[in-house]
Amino acid sequence: MHNKEEERLAQSTSNRTWKKWGTYLSERQWGTVREDYSPDGYAWNFISHDMAQSNAYRWGDEGIAGLCDYQQILCLAPAFWNGKDPILKERLFGLTNGQGNHGEDVKELYYHLDASPTHSYAKFLYKYPQTEFPYQELLEQNKRGRILPEYELLDTDAFRENRYFDIFIEYAKADTTDILMKVTVYNRGPEAATIHVLPHLWFRNYWKHNARYTRPDMRAPSDGCVQTISDRNGKFHLYHQEGEQLFCENETNNQRVHQKENDFPFVKDGINNHVIHRAPTVNPEKRGTKVAIWQQEEIPAGGVATFKVRLSKKTIDDPWTEFEEVIARRKAETDVYYGAIIPAALPQEHQTLARKAFAGMLWTKQFYYLDMYKWHYGELHEQPPHRNLKRNFDWQHLTCRHIISMPDKWEYPWFAAWDLAFHATTLVHIDPDFAKHQMQLMLREYYMHPNGQIPAYEWNFSDVNPPVHAWGVWQVYETDKKKTGKPDWDFLERAFQKLLMNFTWWVNQKDVNGTDLFEGGFLGLDNIGVFDRSHLPHGIKKLQQADATSWMAMYALNMLRMSLELAQQNRSYEESAAKFFRHFLNIGKAMHHIGKNDISLWDDRDNFYYDAVQYENGTSELLRVRSLVGVIPLLAVEVIDSSFFDRMLEFKIRAVSITRTRPDLGQLISDIEEKGKDGHYLFSVMRGFRLVHILKRLLDEDEFLSDYGLRSLSKYHEDHPFEFGHNGSQHTIQYEPGESSSPMFGGNSNWRGPIWLPLNYLIIQSLRKYHKYFGDGYMVEFPTRSGNNLSLNQVADELTKRLLRLFERNGDGKYQYHANHAQFAEDEHFKNHHLFYEFFHGDTGQGLGSSHQTGWTALVANLLLEMEEQRTASGVQHHPQEAAVGE
Repeated sequence: MHNKEEERLAQSTSNRTWKKWGTYLSERQWGTVREDYSPDGYAWNFISHDMAQSNAYRWGDEGIAGLCDYQQILCLAPAFWNGKDPILKERLFGLTNGQGNHGEDVKELYYHLDASPTHSYAKFLYKYPQTEFPYQELLEQNKRGRILPEYELLDTDAFRENRYFDIFIEYAKADTTDILMKVTVYNRGPEAATIHVLPHLWFRNYWKHNARYTRPDMRAPSDGCVQTISDRNGKFHLYHQEGEQLFCENETNNQRVHQKENDFPFVKDGINNHVIHRAPTVNPEKRGTKVAIWQQEEIPAGGVATFKVRLSKKTIDDPWTEFEEVIARRKAETDVYYGAIIPAALPQEHQTLARKAFAGMLWTKQFYYLDMYKWHYGELHEQPPHRNLKRNFDWQHLTCRHIISMPDKWEYPWFAAWDLAFHATTLVHIDPDFAKHQMQLMLREYYMHPNGQIPAYEWNFSDVNPPVHAWGVWQVYETDKKKTGKPDWDFLERAFQKLLMNFTWWVNQKDVNGTDLFEGGFLGLDNIGVFDRSHLPHGIKKLQQADATSWMAMYALNMLRMSLELAQQNRSYEESAAKFFRHFLNIGKAMHHIGKNDISLWDDRDNFYYDAVQYENGTSELLRVRSLVGVIPLLAVEVIDSSFFDRMLEFKIRAVSITRTRPDLGQLISDIEEKGKDGHYLFSVMRGFRLVHILKRLLDEDEFLSDYGLRSLSKYHEDHPFEFGHNGSQHTIQYEPGESSSPMFGGNSNWRGPIWLPLNYLIIQSLRKYHKYFGDGYMVEFPTRSGNNLSLNQVADELTKRLLRLFERNGDGKYQYHANHAQFAEDEHFKNHHLFYEFFHGDTGQGLGSSHQTGWTALVANLLLEMEEQRTASGVQHHPQEAAVGE
């Protein structure tokens, strides 16, 4: 079959044509900072899950498996009712940060099954109990202490005897503005059961706060059609089969939410109240800004029912004639598209895993709208909201109105800048244009602060994420170049110019003494520090961070590599390359020699990198915690081929001059005049014995190496907790393989030990770079003390295989990351669906944290593609048994 999806992608830049509509609806809008208009800033409490049914949002909207246009003018999503719940199932239920014993936590079972990059096809599975949904039980049982695991939906009786519905929601586009939605409901229970399916169509309430727009309208010209009209997107038709049309307004029920008189007789929760309570809360005149088609059917045990709607700009006499054919065609075209991306030589379960990872990435794209000036001051005709907490007050330039890749559309339905860099490196494999757009977005003038800082995330845009944006830009550029055979100079140069500003911000703001040693606070490593690194204890002047400093060494190398690439088109970039080479050398030197006290972040006693505290009295001390903080120096590495390098004559002259004038800068780090055996130059913070000793610890199963990847904290600290006494206080850090047992530093699902994909991925990439320089002759023990010697490329492969074990079936027949519930091992309708967790238990591999964080856990797809690329390049054949793993 011809690759039609590839053709659609070529027509669909900037969310136009085929990408004008997509799976852009949030899975949770309530409890976000965007919607928080409370004086105290407790966003989780301002709009609860219960109040969400009655509250019309200001900045966006939510639904289950929802679709909307790229400006979120119209939203389309199904809702369900089992005849027993106290509310319609319009949104996913979960616990807030204060309610869950390990922080916020969605308490539903759903899966992002498939998606094409243009959203011409998408498939979602929602598992809905036939008994009353245990809202209160989940809330009460999760009041248990942090030392206990989370109480999940499968811990209740909701799925006892398989009394549940499997609800598959599929979308297919007949054209750019002709969208088919098919809901297929399977009764998995032993008896007949009735399901109510209510496809909802509504306008986001954009007119209330913006005088430029008039109120849109929905009406019913016939029993099988609803017509919408607005001055923003014209006219649409919602075609449906049987069912009752229920209309109301997408306006807040002020009576319930604010104890004030309603502005409209039929408000947002009118459909819910009519279906559940038979109340007269829907408009009998069949008009409004929100509509649902109430359909219901009794499904026999083991039976199936289907429900169809079609949203189109076209006037269609018979909307159902080609309905099934369009869905089948778009599904087949999606198969063809992924068949060209995912190597057929991969074992089938790995092909499936990669495709599910890509699907999750596409389902977690979201319309994200936030104007910080208006959020603080309101519209011109509105009174400014009263706030005691002026959150993000210095980000009033920030104006977001874009489709952005989210970490998790329920637990993290807001962009996170460093997450986004990892997302883009996966997205580039399936939609290079969108990946580039995501990397450029954070660098635009209405995102990036005038001082050059990249916004972190909406709870605190001023927080500091690891500076991986340059790495992300380079990865996207290189991958796209390999795919197309053409360099996108415009993308690279535009990004480079803005990254210059961000690099300068880091140098000016996070190296306050100008010593090339950096601070940054958490830097994404949450509670891996012995104390809150963003709020230093009294008496400590500063914390010189091994990770922040190493991230900046990596940043300098990323900018150096981009400079050399751009110098092929413009030789003046060789000057930039020389500048970043000097930056890199300065940072590397500082890591190994600090000022008058001669404190080095490298500890010769332990042969490891540590943070250093500097006290008010001028003395310094290393914090001997063996964590990924001390491994991140491994990431500051780049290898450049001499044939490329030698063409950059001006840069080479300058670089050699620097190292000859200041040999102290290069002797412990990079040697610009020393080639590897294949003619490569190595730029690295670590060489020689430091690399050897870091790898010894990293590949030690009693320290970082787990059966399922690399831990974030050494297992050594399980029996040897690190204690730091200061100013009458005692701070302790101990290895915990799962979520933290204490609510330190904010009480979210913090951790000290689990495995997470982003750092594992970066470490594997670095090992492959070192191998490129040293070759097969450089061998290390894997695992440490095993007597089994491997090349660094082979070590990278072995680490990849251990990470893949997370997603493979274990001896119980379930994916290793699953919790101990029988359904995952025994139920054919459970056991074949993948989830993508935020991080994984350091000893068992169980998935923890956010359960749908495909964002960076989708890096498993990159690992599969890159290992296959290595295998193909080396001519190694797949072992016959590999194809059977997990079957």
